Amino acid sequence: MITLKNVILRRSAKVLLNGASVTINPGEKVGLVGRNGAGKSTLFALFNGTLHEDGGDFSVPPSWRLAQVAQNMPETDESATDFVVGGDTRLVELREALALAEAGHAADPDDPDIGMALAHAYTDLHDAGEHDAVPRAQALILGLGFKVQELDQPVNSFSGGWRMRLQLARALMCPSDLLLLDEPTNHLDLDALVWLEAWLQKYAGTMIVISHDREFLDAVTDVTLHIAHEQLTRYGGNYSAFETLRAQQLELQQAAFSKQQDKIAHLQKFIDRFKAKASKAKQAQSRVKALERMEKVAPLLAEADFSFEFKEPGNIPNPMLTISAASFGYLQDDGPPRTILSGVNRSVLAGQRIGILGANGQGKSTLVKTIAREMRALAGTVTEGKGLNIGYFAQQELDVLRPQDTPLEHMVRMARELGPNARERTGEQDLRGFLGSFNFSGDMVKQAVGTMSGGEKARLVLAMMVWQRPNLLLLDEPTNHLDLATREALAVALNEFEGTLMLVSHDRALLRSVCDEFWLVGRGRVSDFDGDLDDYQRYLLDEAKRVREEARLATREAENAAIPAAPPASVAPQDRQQRSGQARPLKRELAQVDEQLAAAGAEKTALEARLSAPLPAPEIAETGRRLKALNEEIGRLEERWLALSDQIEALAAG
Repeated sequence: MITLKNVILRRSAKVLLNGASVTINPGEKVGLVGRNGAGKSTLFALFNGTLHEDGGDFSVPPSWRLAQVAQNMPETDESATDFVVGGDTRLVELREALALAEAGHAADPDDPDIGMALAHAYTDLHDAGEHDAVPRAQALILGLGFKVQELDQPVNSFSGGWRMRLQLARALMCPSDLLLLDEPTNHLDLDALVWLEAWLQKYAGTMIVISHDREFLDAVTDVTLHIAHEQLTRYGGNYSAFETLRAQQLELQQAAFSKQQDKIAHLQKFIDRFKAKASKAKQAQSRVKALERMEKVAPLLAEADFSFEFKEPGNIPNPMLTISAASFGYLQDDGPPRTILSGVNRSVLAGQRIGILGANGQGKSTLVKTIAREMRALAGTVTEGKGLNIGYFAQQELDVLRPQDTPLEHMVRMARELGPNARERTGEQDLRGFLGSFNFSGDMVKQAVGTMSGGEKARLVLAMMVWQRPNLLLLDEPTNHLDLATREALAVALNEFEGTLMLVSHDRALLRSVCDEFWLVGRGRVSDFDGDLDDYQRYLLDEAKRVREEARLATREAENAAIPAAPPASVAPQDRQQRSGQARPLKRELAQVDEQLAAAGAEKTALEARLSAPLPAPEIAETGRRLKALNEEIGRLEERWLALSDQIEALAAG
């Protein structure tokens, strides 16, 4: 188990934990929660060994294997599959050991010690799952939203968000007793998030996760650690249970504090009244000592909740916009436009609150970007209502901020760009006050944006959007860098917003809270989705399975195209007898491949059983070599079996 006993933990001069004690038992799934800056990431650094406690005792079982997501952006020409397989550190070590043993055996085949080392290397590799490492890695990659045709693409060919998904897959590939996940959902769409939840629910080790997604925490955790006021408090249950228990604790604490304050006031009143009277001096002194001995109940410290609101829009056109017979997609420099969505006929009415759903890569962001005027429709029309004023929060909006500029400079520049209608609100003091309502107080308004956290940048983008008083909000993954308190504030503000809302988000709590209806983007179309988010999660799992099957079929057909096909048909139609004649040798070969697969499978089973029994070193080495060759042979036979089956089916279809 993991134990902290009276632990003191500092970051620079700031004390984050002061005498904290807690125990985490093997196999528990722990959500670590607390406000930004409370010390969650610093505590993770203690768990992974990059920091040490400043006082007290901390221990993790020394035999435990650790897995965590590397925070650096991977730079490598390795294929996605090879990169993720490399996350299995045990397998990598054993492969290196095998290479050394094989080199030694080649130099001196009669050395019994080298033979023994070779035998152990083969046995250990088999036990570590060498035979199915590639399928395991590819299942992780596909589950996190990649396409089958991307499995062999180099890591460097992917964008930053996709490379971070590969880092996550690499961490999940690593055999571990302790899994540390710091905001694992930030780069995921809802389809990948649903898959990750299912995977983590089956994880057998101890897991500690930092996340600001309440539904994700509810799905994957059974213990909650709350870090606040330099203490760690353990709660049994997921995040929702924690909220309930904490609210009850705070209510009891407030009641106890109020009761004690009444008692203190009563004692003090007696002391003040009788301390000068000789006849009552002894009783008064007794009350003073009672007051001194009293262990004070701490007052309920009000959490500094963050809140904001959208101003009432100046006017709200109806309809807000109309899309007619439109096609959306991308212009390409070296080819024709790439259409993502076609036949789009939609109207957005005043007051609608639309959640935009769809599996990864289906065109959600394309739809939003086109409505936001970031892209042009490839065909059809997008007609805007008179006076439409769009507030757009893009996934990459944080990257558009100027790192060297301050929040105040961003606001001043935006105010100038909006022209004379906004002049009454462009004074520096007005803008400072407005930024203060978004927790940019004091010197923070003069701090370079590049030095700020992701959450602070997201708050600045929200502030800039609110200031513009939009009547249509287009939000594309607005919560990626927001903590739970800011997400709650955003949900409240959106619920009170009097304009129209269109939202793309993997935060299901936000979608449930603010959206009244859903559009589904999928298979090149935009349609109404009749159902709730639970129905949508089931749809996502079915859709991901369908897409993977289609991709596998396309890959298989491409491979078959490279295999010599049956004799081509002549210009004149061939009769059934001719087609049967062409199929006959293919069927004979298929039967032979069937027999070879059965024999190879039986031999593989026998070899695996043999390896599990005590054997002399030379026999183990030879058995390991034969098993490796047999696995390769089975792979080739299976590919040939699929190719022959497809050819026979094609002939039968005529």
